[in-house]
Order: sequence, then structure tokens, then C-alpha cells
Amino acid sequence: MARTPFSTFKKNLAMTDLRWMPDEGFSPQRLRIELLSGLTVALALVPEAVAFAFVAGVHPLVGLYAAFLVGLITALIGGRPGMISGATGALAVVMVSLVATHGVEYLFATVVLMGLLQVIAGVMQWGKFIRLVPHPVMLGFVNGLAIVIFLAQLGQFKVPGTMENTGHGMGGGEWLSGQPLYLMLALVAVTMAIIWVTPRITRVIPAPLAGIGIVAAVVIGFGLEVPRVGDLASIQGGLPSLHIPVVPLTWETFEIILPYAVILAAIGLIESLLTLNLVGDITNQRGGASQECIAQGVANTVTGFFGGMGGCAMIGQSMINVKSGGRTRVAGIAAAVFLLLFILVGAPVIELIPLAALVGVMFMVVIGTFAWNSLTILRKVPFTDAFVILLVTVVTVMEDLAVAVVVGVIVSALAYAWNNARRIHATTRQSNTEEGAKVYEIHGPLFFGSTDGFVELFDVAGDPETVIVDFAESRVVDQSALQAIEAIAEKYEAAGKTVMLRHLSRDCHRLLNKAGQLMVDSDDDPDYELAVDYSVRTGSLGGH
Repeated sequence: MARTPFSTFKKNLAMTDLRWMPDEGFSPQRLRIELLSGLTVALALVPEAVAFAFVAGVHPLVGLYAAFLVGLITALIGGRPGMISGATGALAVVMVSLVATHGVEYLFATVVLMGLLQVIAGVMQWGKFIRLVPHPVMLGFVNGLAIVIFLAQLGQFKVPGTMENTGHGMGGGEWLSGQPLYLMLALVAVTMAIIWVTPRITRVIPAPLAGIGIVAAVVIGFGLEVPRVGDLASIQGGLPSLHIPVVPLTWETFEIILPYAVILAAIGLIESLLTLNLVGDITNQRGGASQECIAQGVANTVTGFFGGMGGCAMIGQSMINVKSGGRTRVAGIAAAVFLLLFILVGAPVIELIPLAALVGVMFMVVIGTFAWNSLTILRKVPFTDAFVILLVTVVTVMEDLAVAVVVGVIVSALAYAWNNARRIHATTRQSNTEEGAKVYEIHGPLFFGSTDGFVELFDVAGDPETVIVDFAESRVVDQSALQAIEAIAEKYEAAGKTVMLRHLSRDCHRLLNKAGQLMVDSDDDPDYELAVDYSVRTGSLGGH
């Protein structure tokens, strides 16, 4: 009996381990590590959420509420513990035109629809298709995201209040110069040095948190004049409240928000699922793709009803979390709760933190995220794979992640198809069972890319009255292959000759039989121990 989408949804939830500490087990030491990792992530989330809100053209609290709600819900029911989600630049650059044209209420409605589409994707288990992303595309994605994170930090080296934020942080504005610039660079370097040396001294607190804390104490204690979190915007606010998007419930509204919702849902799922794989490689975990789609969808649907800009997985913050020791759902929950506390009561303190400390943390994330080994293997892997790595990296930086991944998958698929198309060939011999017959033993898959080569294998004019095409070392894959077989049969039929098919695998037999090309007397199954020859019925696909 076929499963309904609802039964599939219940099965997914039943299979997902939603315990807060499923593998590590509860202990005071583990709880300390998870809480400190969450605090570190929350501190790094603040300037990111504010900056991405500016990119989208909305109030900073809209980005902060999204970071809190999306982060909390995905931490509770997401497909992989250790991942951090929130407002991201990849989504913000798509939102900006919608907000500019129709206003922020249409953005909230779009986020709700985006979430519903992601839930549907999860229920339909479309998350499993992420396995079709080749490893070179993953390397390009990681490298491109590392570069994007680096470029986004450059905006913090501009005089506060003069930045025109863009997705990469490279918009207009006046750059710091002279002593303020040198002091900023020095503090960034000190932060990076502290993060590098702390694990060699102690693991009591996460290295990024130590870097932020020490540099912040120095800046505040000595009253150094450097850009701080409060210079971006005030993060003071109240609890997010239920807010139904104020948009007309008309077909015209649906036509406006649907294209944006589809694009945002696709970008959000692609970035989340790729981050899920990356975190899984670090934590040695697998699975959870469809559950992550559901979690992202629920999170965005709720966020849209509470005045948030929506979000998805954040590779930078996820790397901070796992590198700080976060391995369970507690770290993600703690990060969201700490962020809410910053908004409610901690704003005066958090706004004093120097941006240089947070930039130093993100620069270390860049160094740890970039796949440096990809630079050494470019000359060792096939040319196509090296090209895909570079292509995805460049497109991720120049365009966005979704476009880069789609381009990378298409190029990889075309390269695979071309390589397989060149494999088609045949060996010929005299038949041992049919006197005077010629046997073509086909090697390589027969599909759309290899049909021309397949047709060229045959010598219709010079062949005997009976020709046997042996598929023991081949597979008939698609409709183009069926058309090629029929084309060959028609040529031999026109010449008054007979074509027989031999050694069809079970899947090939079903495909050809369904197309009506096999002339069989009974519902037999092919068996390699018994060579069954089938005649070909021409005209079943309409010929040429």
C-alpha cells in the first residue's frame, strides 16, 4: 500500500532522535561545553543578523528575531545536532528587491510561504537528492562560502554610519584609515592569535569565546576608540510578538510572493543541506536531510508570523559551534536563548563589544572552512573535477550559492554523460546458436548520449540475414535508447533482414516490453542462464 505524505511525515518524526543529548550523554562537563559554545555562537550572530537585516532593507530587530526563532526551532527539531541556523546573506540579497518594491509585510508573507514549501519538500523526502551533489561541487561550495564570509567582514573596516551594505559587505562607504585602521587590524590579529593559542593552554572555555572576552575587556578597560556592535545599530528590543502579515489575501498577492518564496526556499534548503553534510563529516553523523527540510520549513513559517526575515543554516556559525565543542541540540538552543537575552536585557553590554573581536573570530572560521587541500589536488584530479571546483567557487562568490550548486551539478552531470557516451562500443562474432547469424556484443550503457555511437556500430548492408544484438554488457536506459533500437530494427527490416535482442537484464526487459518493442509469446522473465532472443517490433515509438 502506497504511503501518504502524512504517514511519511509521521515516520520521519518517529525516526528522528529529538533528544537534546542523544549520543554524548548528560554530564556537567558536557553541559558546560555546550552552553559556552552556544554563548560564543550567539555573540557572533549579533553583527551578522544586523548586517543581513541592513542588506534586506529591514529593521535590525527583524534580522535578530529571525536568528532567534529559526535558530531555536531548527535546534529543537532539526536533522542534525550541532548546526546553527539564522538570518543569512544568501537569502537577504534576494529579499531586498521585494522589500524595496512591496514593503516588509510582503516579506513576512513570503517567508511564511517559503516555510510551507520547505515543509512540503521535507514531507516528500526531497532532501535525499542532496546526495546527487558531487564532491567537487561540495569543495567549491565550501571554498566559495569561505570567501563570501571573508568579504562580508570587510564591511566592518568602514567608518560606522557610512556603509551601504551589500551581500558581500563590499558596498560604498568610507574606509577606516590611519590609527583607527591600524588599531582595528591589531585587535583582529590579537583575537586570531588568542583563538590559535588557547586550545594549547586550556580547553575549559571555547577559544573563540576567549578571544572575544579578552579583546573586549582590553578595549573597554582602556577605552579604545574602535567600532563596536552598538555602532551598527541598537539591538535593544522586546519579545517577538505574533504578527499576521498585513497583505491583501488575493491572487495578485500570491503571484507577487510565489516567485520569491520558491527562490528563497530553494536557496535555504540547498545551503542548509550542504551545511548538514559538512557538519556531518566533522561529527561523523549521517542522515536527517528530510527532517532538516521540515525543521527549516516550520522555523520559517513561524518566523514569518512573528516579524522575522526568515533564514537557513549558517555555515560560519555552525563551524564556530562544532569547533568550540558543540555536538548536541543544547548548543543551538543555548545560542538562541542567549541571543534573546541580549535583545531583552543584555544590549547595553553586548553593544560595547568591539567589532574587531568578532571579525577575528570570523577570519578564523574562514581559515578553518576553506578546503586548502583542494588547491593541492587540482593537478591530481580529472580536469573536469578541477574545473567544477573552481567554477562553483567563482559562481558562489559572484552570484549566489543556489546558482553555483545548480551550475556545478549540471556541469558534472554533463561531463559524466559525455564520458559514458564515449564508452559505447561493440565486438562482433559469428553466432554459436544461430547458423550464419552475426552477433554484436554491446559494451557500455545505451542512453541519450550514446545513441549516435550505437547506431554507427552496425553494418546493415554487409551483415547477414540474421543479426543478434547482445546486451549482456550493456543497459538500455531511456527513451532515446529505445528510439535507437527501433531505428536499427527499421534499417534491417527495410533491407529484408532480422534483428534479435539477447541477454536483456530484467530492467531492460521491462522497459522494452512496456514500449511494445519486444515480440514475446508469454510473460517471461529474462534469465542469463538461458539466452532468450527477442524480435523487435518496429513503429511502436512512431519511427522517424
